[in-house]
Parts: sequence; C-alpha cells; structure tokens
Amino acid sequence: MAAEGKAIDALSQFELGTVLGPVGAAVGFTQSNLHMLVAGGLIVALMVFGMAPRAMVPGRLQSVAESAYGFIDDMLLAQVGPEGRRFFPFVFTLFMFVLFGNMLGLFPYAFTYTSHISLTFTLAMVVFVLITLVAISLHGKAFLGYFFPEGAPLWLAPIIIPVEIVSYLSRPVSLSIRLFANMVAGHVMLKVFATFVVMLGALGTFGPVLSIMPLAINVALVGFEVLVAFLQAYVFAILTCIYLHDAVHLH
Repeated sequence: MAAEGKAIDALSQFELGTVLGPVGAAVGFTQSNLHMLVAGGLIVALMVFGMAPRAMVPGRLQSVAESAYGFIDDMLLAQVGPEGRRFFPFVFTLFMFVLFGNMLGLFPYAFTYTSHISLTFTLAMVVFVLITLVAISLHGKAFLGYFFPEGAPLWLAPIIIPVEIVSYLSRPVSLSIRLFANMVAGHVMLKVFATFVVMLGALGTFGPVLSIMPLAINVALVGFEVLVAFLQAYVFAILTCIYLHDAVHLH
C-alpha cells in the first residue's frame, strides 16, 4: 500500500491474479479462491477444535465457537421461529463464510473475496433460490399470493403485483451490492490514507510529522473496518432470516 508514481492507486488491491504457479494458472486458481479455502479451513478448525474439549467452563476458543452457534440460533428463532432451526446449517455457514472473508481482508497482503460483486451476487442468488424453493415447497400455488396481499382491493392489483414482483426480484441485487460496496469502500479508504502516509513521509524534514495525521486516521479506520466486517456479515445473515420468515409464513 504505497504511492506509485506519486499517484494513488486504490483499486489495484481488488485485481485478481492466479496463484500456486503453473498449476494455479492452468485452472484459473486465484488469490480469491485461495482465501476462500483458508476461510473454510479456519471455520472448520474453530468449530472442531473449539468444541473438542466440551468443558463445563469453556476456554476462549470454545467460548467463541459456542457464541457463534448461539448467536445464529437465537437469530433464527427470533426471525423465523422454531421452524427456522432446520435452516441453521445454511445460515450459520453463510454468516461465518462472510465474516471470515471480511476479517481476513484486514490482514496485510490478504485478499478480501467479499469485495467482488461476482461472489456476493452468487451468495445472494443462492439465498434467493433457496427461499423461493422453500416457499413453493411449503405453500405450492399459494406462494403467488405473496405478490398480492390478502384483503387488498382488486382494482389495485395492476399496481401492487408488479411492485411486489420487482421488490422480490431486487432482493439478490440489494443483498449483494450492500456487502460488496461496504467492503470496497472501506478498503479504498484504508489504501488512500496509507498512501498519504507514504507520500507525506517522503516530503523531507517535516514529512514524517505531517504523516502522523493520516496514520492516526488509518489506525482508527482499521478499528472501524473490524466493526463493519462483523456488521455486514450480521446484516447478510439477518436479511436471509427475514427472507426465510417470509418464505415459511408467507407474510
């Protein structure tokens, strides 16, 4: 994260490149794929090793694993009800995958795979297809009633139905763009201020003194990004729960 040619290049950090040498190049294996595997491994390790002791007084790792489990379980119960527990593995995996992707990107030389719209849109489409299939399997043709609320005047149907359909189809778009945009914006700001530190530090006698301010801002931004990383994973998970509630209860 430095000034190249006295210009700020804040978007190069999102460029994809193959890793693992010729093997990675042959199959198009990028640093994004690598970090997804790392995130998956860390999640599995957390749950396996964290829950292995099964102690009555949990240690730190077990506390983290149990807190994550309880957090998603409570979220599903609150938003969907007891019926939501059948979707726990899906929502838990989704939350942890997004959270670890957001957090990994804060480490030096790491890559934030949630900063690519292709991935966030794919996750959002998986959620969209799931909730649609759940609604159809549970309610059959009655699912179509979702687009025209019971008790609404029939003469409003030409207005309400198109609006509800557009609103329903926009779910994966809004879900994916929200996560993608927040991750990109945060990392761009981090790189911009980091570049200011380098550029000001090279000015001469007073350069290092002037660079203290953007450095302090960047330190504060890192703390803020940790909060945003968790909040965006939470928002993605809770919106998924809300959509599941609509699919299960059709309202």
